[in-house]
Amino acid sequence: MSPEERLHALGLALPVPPPAVAAYEPWARSGDLVFTSGQLPWRDGVMAYAGRLGAELNVEQGYDAARICALNVLAQLKAAAGSLDRVVRLLRVEGYVHCAPGFRGHPQVLNGASDLFNAVLGEAGRHARLAVGIAEMPMDAAVQLTATARVRSQRPAASKP
Repeated sequence: MSPEERLHALGLALPVPPPAVAAYEPWARSGDLVFTSGQLPWRDGVMAYAGRLGAELNVEQGYDAARICALNVLAQLKAAAGSLDRVVRLLRVEGYVHCAPGFRGHPQVLNGASDLFNAVLGEAGRHARLAVGIAEMPMDAAVQLTATARVRSQRPAASKP
């Protein structure tokens, strides 16, 4: 099954890749590597989860926020590679959890992203991960993700004689 078919089987669809909200690009590609900028839990142009984990939000809400961020990462990877079928391996995911003092559930929150990547990309979705709690987040977002992926290059079109 292709990654897009897996998404459909999960009842999900890729969003339009969110645009940058400042002076940066949503992704950058160097050879076969794609680096995404920080992806926030935007859903249909609206911040789906704002606030701090352990204060305004609970672990289940954080898990869902991380899952939305992961969908946005996948949308950026598709934009960069042309197709999710070209993702050879998700190498590293960095997750930043906006949290109140004393919150220690970062891994459980970020499992929302990791579980989705594994379900959609299969073996290619297995990745190294960083989980960090921070006191402030752009736009009060609950979670922010970045990812690095290895992608297969597009083959040049065959020339006709």
